[in-house]
Amino acid sequence: MKRSLLILAGLLLALGVVNASILRYERLLDHGVPVLLELAPVDPRSLMQGDYMRLRFALSDEIAAARRAAGLTARSGYAVLRPDARAVATFVRLQDEASPLQPGEVALRYRVRRGAVLVASDAFFFAEGRAAHFAAARYGELRVADDGTALLAALRDAGLGAL
Repeated sequence: MKRSLLILAGLLLALGVVNASILRYERLLDHGVPVLLELAPVDPRSLMQGDYMRLRFALSDEIAAARRAAGLTARSGYAVLRPDARAVATFVRLQDEASPLQPGEVALRYRVRRGAVLVASDAFFFAEGRAAHFAAARYGELRVADDGTALLAALRDAGLGAL
């Protein structure tokens, strides 16, 4: 009986943690600051995983150059961006924390993994046979939280239309 209660409590705890995480990400997608980053799609197909588009954000190159110029070695930090009226973001600077920010700026957390700068998901999965449709993607729409956490919400074409 005691063992069954422990198993049940462990299961409920695990489900609670997973559901809390899902709720946090759903809240971020609903209420996060929209930021559009220019991207360069690479390798649109994976035979093992189905159709997907591998993404490389142009911002990653700007962050890498700024890190080299500043001699930074930390494996993470924040890129400060300034979205324009259409939400297309331009790189402003790097900093160690998510704040302080000037009005109109957004802090986006980045990480360095195996020498590459990552700002969000590097893959966008889509239904099989839709590769030609998503090949028109030129921007990734991220939703960014106050703490710099970002989720890829959608892909957009050159005219900023949703794909």
